[in-house]
Formats: sequence, C-alpha cells, structure tokens
Amino acid sequence: MSIQELSAQELHPAPGTDSPGEAAHADARDAEGLSVWPRSARPEPHGDVSVGGVSLAEAADRFGTPVYVLDEHEVRERCRTYRTAFPDADIVYAAKAFLCRAMAHWVQEEGLGLDVCSAGELALAVTTGFPPEKIVMHGNAKSPEDLRTALRLGVGRIVVDSTSEIARLAAITPAGTRQPVMVRVVPGIAAGGHAKVRTGTDDQKFGLSLTDGSAQHAVTRILDQPHLELVGLHCHIGSQVAAVKPYVAAVRRMVGLLARIRDQHGIALPQLNIGGGHAIAYRPGEEHLNISVLAGRVRAELEDGCARAGLPVPRLTLEPGRAIVGPAGVAVYRVLAVKRTGAHTFVAVDGGMSDNPRPALYGVRYAPRLIGRPSSAPPRLVTVVGRHCEAGDILADEVALPGDVHPGDLLAVPAAGAYHLSMASGYNLVGRPPVVAVSDGIARVLVRRESLDDMSRRDVGL
Repeated sequence: MSIQELSAQELHPAPGTDSPGEAAHADARDAEGLSVWPRSARPEPHGDVSVGGVSLAEAADRFGTPVYVLDEHEVRERCRTYRTAFPDADIVYAAKAFLCRAMAHWVQEEGLGLDVCSAGELALAVTTGFPPEKIVMHGNAKSPEDLRTALRLGVGRIVVDSTSEIARLAAITPAGTRQPVMVRVVPGIAAGGHAKVRTGTDDQKFGLSLTDGSAQHAVTRILDQPHLELVGLHCHIGSQVAAVKPYVAAVRRMVGLLARIRDQHGIALPQLNIGGGHAIAYRPGEEHLNISVLAGRVRAELEDGCARAGLPVPRLTLEPGRAIVGPAGVAVYRVLAVKRTGAHTFVAVDGGMSDNPRPALYGVRYAPRLIGRPSSAPPRLVTVVGRHCEAGDILADEVALPGDVHPGDLLAVPAAGAYHLSMASGYNLVGRPPVVAVSDGIARVLVRRESLDDMSRRDVGL
C-alpha cells in the first residue's frame, strides 16, 4: 500500500476551503477513528491498521514492543506545509521534540533549519552533516561546554537567555570573530495547553522580561560587546497553543520593542523569531493550530506594525517541533495484564512512563486503539497503565476499549511522535523502545532498542 501524496493545503486546509474529495477523506478517517493518526493510516482486515503501508501488528511481531513507528512521508509533508505557508521565513525544526540522524536528514532535505538545546543535540546534527550555519542554539542555562561547542562548530545563531550568559559568551568568543545572537524576550502573554508549558509570562525560567526592562538592558549590553552581533529578537509563548491570537499579540509587542531599540540605539534589527508551540490534536475532536491561518495573520500583523513604526520588515523565523513530528508517530504496546478493581478496569502494557512521561507530567490524554484482531465486544471504560512502580504511571485514563481486551493484545497510541522518546528515561532499567521508520510499505530501524547490555556498560563501579 503506497502513501497518498498530499499537498500543504490538504494537510492543513483553511476553514471552509476543503475540497469535496478532501472532505470525504476526512469524514472517512473520522468514521474509522483515525482522525489523529498519520494520513497514511488505513484500517486493514482482522482489526489491524497500517501506517505507511506497513501493518502495525506485523511491525510489533518483527521489532517487538513497545515500538515507535514513524511515518517518514508525514514528517516530510508537514515540513513542506510550513515552507509553503511561510515562503519568506526560516523554518527551524525544534529538535527537542525528537531527534535522530534520520530525522536530521529529513528536515535538512526539506529545507528546514534546526533548533538545538545542548552540545549533544548539536554534535549529533553536525556529525550527521547538518549545516551548522542553519542551526539555532537555545537553552535557559547553557553550560560552558554548550557555548564552546556552539562557537567551535559555527552555529548560525545563539539565543541569549540571561545577562550572565552575555558576559560568558563574550569572554569565550574567539578574537577577530563575531557570533550572531538573539535576545529571548518574555512578551507577557499566557498561552499553552498546561501551566508547565507556558513560557510567555514572567513567572517562569525562560527569557528576559519586556515588562521590567530586562530585555532592553540585555540589548544594550550585547551592543557593547565587540565579539557579539545582535541580529534580532526571539520569543516563545508556550506549547500546545491552538489559537492564532496569542501569536499575533506577541508579534505586536515584539515590533514595539524593535521600534524602541531603533529609537534608542539607531539600529533596525533584521530578524524576528516567534518560536513554535503549535498545537496538534491527540484525540478526535481536539483542536490543532491551522498553519495557513497563522501565516496570514502573523504576516499581516508584522507588515502593518512595521509600517506604522517606520521599520523595515524583519525576516521571520518559526520553530515548530511537535507539529512536524507528533502526528507522524504511533506507539505500539502489548497488553500484559487486565485487572478489575472495584469500579475500575486497569489494562497494563509493557511500556509506560519510561517511554512516555507526558501523562504524568502534564496530564496529557491519548486515544489508544486495539489492533491486530477484530472485536465485537461492547466498549468499556478502562485506564491504560504502564509497568513501572509508580501509581502515576498512567498512559491513558478512562478511555473506551473493547470489553474483551486481554493479555497478549496490541494497543496502538497515535500522535506519539513528539516528546515521548526524547523525554524517555531508564526507570526500573527498562530499555527505551526502538524507532522504526515506515514509507511505501518498507519498515527500517532508525533507533534500535536499548538493551540491558547498553545500560550495564555505564555501570563501571564495584
């Protein structure tokens, strides 16, 4: 089964512009319960589902469980969606969502840059062949090693997050060079799907405040450093933001700051980075951020604001991560036990918070699906739990699964491409799952399963 080629408009149609064929396809996906799955997902005989032309049940048998299945075409098409919607902007993939060598290749081949947060992410990308000049270095507490590695490898931009970082970076920048930097500004906008991922307000660890003048002070200090080149401003208002309005408000405030910098210092900064955080749907019926609408509204606000302030329009940068890789991934688990306790039914699987800590961290809710066999049993509300020694090890709370679910069954969890494996841990010494890419009916391992031998090699003491 080949993957259907999709245009950017088909991936993220603007409201009210669906073609009849696209609307029918969307209705069919909704009817099959596949609306939050990769676009290549298809129901197959005997209760199975295929992604990228590959049977998930067969993938589970071949590669073991838990396993992450990643649709390469879906990732590439989502990259193209952003490039089509923002043709005059730099699209920089947020590697923290998920990074491996193949992922770095895919986004590079699709014309995107890369946003990294550590020397480790940076080294992986550059040794894979990613152009360092297309990399942005982030982080609220960059270590000396992070900064030295960024300078040594020649990253395109470093986003300054504190005043102490300015002095530290200036001190180690080689003589005769100038490192391009941006200032991360806190614009005072609350947005995001959970309090722990709202980064646009003054009550969290990131950035320099617009309200108290810290951002303006940082600009002045950078301009006084001969080895640092201030090329623009950066802001990131939060994650899982489904509405366009907060981004428009952020652009308005950033343009205001650009105007004040021009008035105070006589320079017009050429770049503006408005971060990412674009929401995806994890369950049918949830909202996602419409990229086409975002592009139109942001571009209009930026051009109108700059015209009113008498500023040249800066080059825009966006940093999507989850919105590119999240919907492309499916996690597949095997049921180990079913336990009925009072009014609750617990379905325990062979993974859990070591490969997906997000439900425990943020209360995220997913829509798991029984695959690999048909069932006509009436649905029952169950809680899908992991194998770890924590009461909070819950993957999906109060979800409907067939009432005859039993040990040995397979459960598939869609929208699992972002912030699962990248946040995975070695809790209980349970090895991290593999990542398997699927495309045009072919499956290949990108990241192998972590073995007990892998973990044992790090334990060198007696």
